[in-house]
Amino acid sequence: MDAGVLAGLVLVVGIAVLLLIGAPISIGVGLASTLAMFVVVGAENGALTSAQQMFRGINSFALLAIPFFVLAGVIMSNGGIAMQLINAGKVLVGRVPGASAQTTVAASTLFGAVSGSSIAAAAAIGTTMGPVQAKEGYDRNFSAAVNVAAAPGGMLVPPSNLMIVYSLVSGTSVAALFMAGYLPGILWALACSAIVYLYARKRPELKETQRIGFAEGVRVLLVATPSILLVAVVIGGILLGYFTATESACIAVFYAAILSAFYRTIKLRDIPGILMESTRITAVVMYLVGVSTIMGFVLSFSKIPELVSDAMFGFSENPVVLLLLIAVILLGVGCFMDATPAILIFTPIFLPIVTSFGVDPIHFGIMIIFNLSIGTITPPVGTVLFVGAKIANAPIEGVVRQLLPFFGVLVATLVVVIFTPGLSLWLPEIFGLMP
Repeated sequence: MDAGVLAGLVLVVGIAVLLLIGAPISIGVGLASTLAMFVVVGAENGALTSAQQMFRGINSFALLAIPFFVLAGVIMSNGGIAMQLINAGKVLVGRVPGASAQTTVAASTLFGAVSGSSIAAAAAIGTTMGPVQAKEGYDRNFSAAVNVAAAPGGMLVPPSNLMIVYSLVSGTSVAALFMAGYLPGILWALACSAIVYLYARKRPELKETQRIGFAEGVRVLLVATPSILLVAVVIGGILLGYFTATESACIAVFYAAILSAFYRTIKLRDIPGILMESTRITAVVMYLVGVSTIMGFVLSFSKIPELVSDAMFGFSENPVVLLLLIAVILLGVGCFMDATPAILIFTPIFLPIVTSFGVDPIHFGIMIIFNLSIGTITPPVGTVLFVGAKIANAPIEGVVRQLLPFFGVLVATLVVVIFTPGLSLWLPEIFGLMP
């Protein structure tokens, strides 16, 4: 048997078997890729070449941004920022029917943007808003569903670690990806808000709005402004050329630390725990990047991307059909795989296909992140779904039933994003970030 075919079989079958027996995705990809590498370069050089590929994968200046953005997000999660953003959300959407749930949507989007983590957003906002909505008569399952559905929207609004990972794999500009995510991220929030609005209209007891006076609203927004300004500082500094995307992550840590000190919400005894949590999250991401580099080497040797491309073009040469097919595949992948490894695995396979019929790599990056963000709220492995349900103390099946309308509107929004490239490319073009 040809060495390339054998290596591809070892890789694909190895990953499938390891996942079926319950191995973590990082272990599955790493072990199967290393075994396949033994086929590619021989038993005597397999381990050495795998180690070299791992080092090459993580030896990137752009990846330095990830540990700092993770640290900034953990500081934000522990620094009382959530309550400031919730108060700001009440001012922004307090007069809309279903005000408490609308506040959850607005605050989750803001918190996801400043922290870069949908899980952190679901935990922080759900912990605070869940009891409030229970007192107001919201169904516990619906309250959890709103929190779960809204949280991943922050992954599209920069700074986003997923965008940094995609940039590494695709060779695209991090700054362009950051700008490209704004409008799709806002559409995500509006889609969730629309479902909440329809839900509240059918329930007279939830139509009451939260009327906040002008003076009080101004005061609340002024207090929350420093938290919201984190995104402006990070993105503005990149666009104005004051610092790179990697350097902006260091600025984010410094800003988050100063802000937490200003709010007086983090004590010295909390710092070791914050550093440990940040290290754990960063280690997982970096390990995934490293083992995915081994996998990429094996994929290239075994010509699996070319085989997939030929199969898809054999199915149809219509770009619309192919984009929809890729979207369906990614939605399915997102149900079983975390977003970071999915980007590392499937970007090298699908990016050459979509660019062959004129899809911009920046636009495809937003498409794949939007797809996989939906996956984080989809059973059986949706991480945000399980976190949100646990915080609300609600059964998974009950939350999933309430999530169905959100799934429908988010998939419809995904289709709009896929076939309206201007939503992703307009801002990068305005700021001169497109090649």
